[in-house]
Amino acid sequence: MMRGLWVAIGFLTRIPVPASAFAAPDGQARSLPWYPLVGVGLGVLLSLLAACLPASMPQLAASLVLLAWVGLTGGLHLDGLADSADAWIGGLGDRARTLAIMKDPRSGPAGVVALVLVLLLKFAALSSLLALPSGSVCFAVGSLGLLLAPWLARAALAAALLAVPYVRDGGIGQALPRASRPACHLALSLTVLACLLPALGLPGVPVAWLMPTLVALLAAAAITGLWLRACLARIGGITGDTCGALAEMVEAGVLVAVALALA
Repeated sequence: MMRGLWVAIGFLTRIPVPASAFAAPDGQARSLPWYPLVGVGLGVLLSLLAACLPASMPQLAASLVLLAWVGLTGGLHLDGLADSADAWIGGLGDRARTLAIMKDPRSGPAGVVALVLVLLLKFAALSSLLALPSGSVCFAVGSLGLLLAPWLARAALAAALLAVPYVRDGGIGQALPRASRPACHLALSLTVLACLLPALGLPGVPVAWLMPTLVALLAAAAITGLWLRACLARIGGITGDTCGALAEMVEAGVLVAVALALA
């Protein structure tokens, strides 16, 4: 099982992992249940970076966090977002044309606009969260939002690959739907439970976390459901590019939702 974790880290991030982890033919399938945990790791690293940056300069801090975010992931999902945007507009409702455009490595105007808008939303939301007074309850919740965004985005990927057919023959994620369903369900259940912990009134879990975590969970679920519905209607399932688009939209949506919840 640990090999699956190494594969998940190596695939979803630019953090070096042993090359031998990718030798097993079922490595990709084993990696899917670990996706949410990789999201947690990304969130922790980004939160630690944000805590080290000057609170008096929230826009600069937001820029550096966003730069690190893109660097840690290698822009993997941004590429999928751009390809999906080009395909959705240029495909004109046709399945074959949509799939063909997504496979084209070139980015068109729609893809560029999608990238700018999503990065702008992330920057604005991060600026709002990092501008909160250091040491306050709201600041702690804002840091929680930075943890939840990559976490829920990778959980959304696991849910999507379990629930919807993968339609790209020979695609990079073709083996992922063959992952152990019990393991994936456990990972997703733990993710939802973690978001609901503030509602349980457990000692040491601030009640102030309740609304932002619920809003983040609902935003991630809504974006995932709407996007998967659109993918089923247009191409009959998902591809690696549409999964990348989903991850970026969930990350941006969660950050914006938490920022608005704290307004």
